[in-house]
Amino acid sequence: MIFTSSKLTDTDIQVIQALSAMHKRIKYVLAIPSRWHGTLRQTTFARAIRGSNSIEGYLVSVEDAIAAVEGEEPLEAEKETWLAVTGYRNAMTYVLQLARDPDFVMNEGYLRSLHFMMLQHDLTKHPGNWRPGPIWVRDEAKGIDIYEAPAAHAIPALIQELMSYLRSKQDEGHVLIKAAMAHLNLVMTHPFSDGNGRISRCLQSLVLARGLGILDPTFSSIEEYLGRNTQEYYDVLAKTGQGSWHPENHTGKWIQFNLTAHYRQAATTLKRTRFISKLWNYLESEIKRYKFPDRVIYALSDAAVGYSIRAAHYRHLAQISDVVASRDLKRLVQAGMLVASGERRGRTYKASPELRGVAVRLRNEEPTQIHDPYETQDSLITG
Repeated sequence: MIFTSSKLTDTDIQVIQALSAMHKRIKYVLAIPSRWHGTLRQTTFARAIRGSNSIEGYLVSVEDAIAAVEGEEPLEAEKETWLAVTGYRNAMTYVLQLARDPDFVMNEGYLRSLHFMMLQHDLTKHPGNWRPGPIWVRDEAKGIDIYEAPAAHAIPALIQELMSYLRSKQDEGHVLIKAAMAHLNLVMTHPFSDGNGRISRCLQSLVLARGLGILDPTFSSIEEYLGRNTQEYYDVLAKTGQGSWHPENHTGKWIQFNLTAHYRQAATTLKRTRFISKLWNYLESEIKRYKFPDRVIYALSDAAVGYSIRAAHYRHLAQISDVVASRDLKRLVQAGMLVASGERRGRTYKASPELRGVAVRLRNEEPTQIHDPYETQDSLITG
């Protein structure tokens, strides 16, 4: 027996309806051709990778997360952290590819493959194989074990039941719920020696990417939100599991947490689309005024939002040579739009105080708070 979804409340259904409207709005915005869509997708993917890994203590800067997406070397990340982040990148890239495969059928082989991609750098963690023995989840801060997973011999049957559920029509009308239950069951089963949280979040993203046909798969993940609300994430898992394998437990709080995460992530995405559209409009007028080539907007936009820019990053976005990238960045520094620091391969570029100030002003035009949909149903965002 595995965990099953509790009956949806009227409020759950209202939130799902609001989410559907928000997802339609995101799809509509992204359907109108604009050059900033590519950078938005890239940074959204990078934030998801960064968020999921941060939960496990693998902390990287946004710039290094973007470097991972681009296949570039990190500026700051240590070796172990970088291997974890790039392994997760490989698995999530595979998820995005599977989302486009009309013949894909969920099975344990795909699950093992995703795990191998994540953990192949450390064979002591049995990448792609079920754990050989018992496992506990430990609260290091308190020095106590807070969850005991099912016995190792029970794993094959539990995973088979989970795969059958994912292939079934059960909860098919609410893919957000199905994805949440996939996450819950896998993380509670804890079938691997390590990486169980990451593989569970990856599986949830896979179910979402395939089921939310209305939304670009890159924007269906809630991993960024989970990374920012880690303690709340741990707390709801602990309340649902109650210390060991209890599939009979009520899962309503878990469902509510996930729907709240989707709601707030979708609202954040809509805010970002409005902000980046206004920022690019401003930058396009400035580029025209300075008579710079249009391509420099890729460097200026990322710098304006606070990222440190490397020549390799700009070269990748603008699809230009090293020589052209270096020349463009030098001109932007001379114009007072960027500020350079460091030497040679370690050189980075940041927005000038003036450019950064424009971005901050535009961002402040957007609402700063996204409310809890379960506390304020009367004002649910719908687009």
